Amino acid sequence: MTDEKYINFIANYDDWVSIKKLKIEPATQPKTVMEFLASLTTSIDSRVEVNLRKVVELEKLDSAITELGLGSKDYEGAIAAINSRAVTSIIKEITEIEELQKNERKELAGFCKVYATRKVLKEIGLMVDYSEINIPGMKRLKKTKA
Repeated sequence: MTDEKYINFIANYDDWVSIKKLKIEPATQPKTVMEFLASLTTSIDSRVEVNLRKVVELEKLDSAITELGLGSKDYEGAIAAINSRAVTSIIKEITEIEELQKNERKELAGFCKVYATRKVLKEIGLMVDYSEINIPGMKRLKKTKA
């Protein structure tokens, strides 16, 4: 049995190839582990969104959020928007997929709710994930317009 500690992540899926490895030694700083995990989380979060777009019409949710017209630092408006009828009704509409069972639709709605929450909070200027931290040496993911 070995006492080696490491974190390995390998993805080879459609247009996503990602290999991230970190061997943790006694000299490895916690900051190094944080940066590694932030990089991994950023990559995974972007893939969740890409795959969510393949299942539901996120552009409808994007449009509904844009129509709310939230401004920078509109914190109260953002919280209200996340739970607004406009957002919840679009989520219900785009997750009503006949082939899915009720519990699968509910799960999908949860993914959409998290997506909407992140999008709304980003719109008002809040940092909602590690991708917004400027970490020297960490490659920034290319942002794609939806």
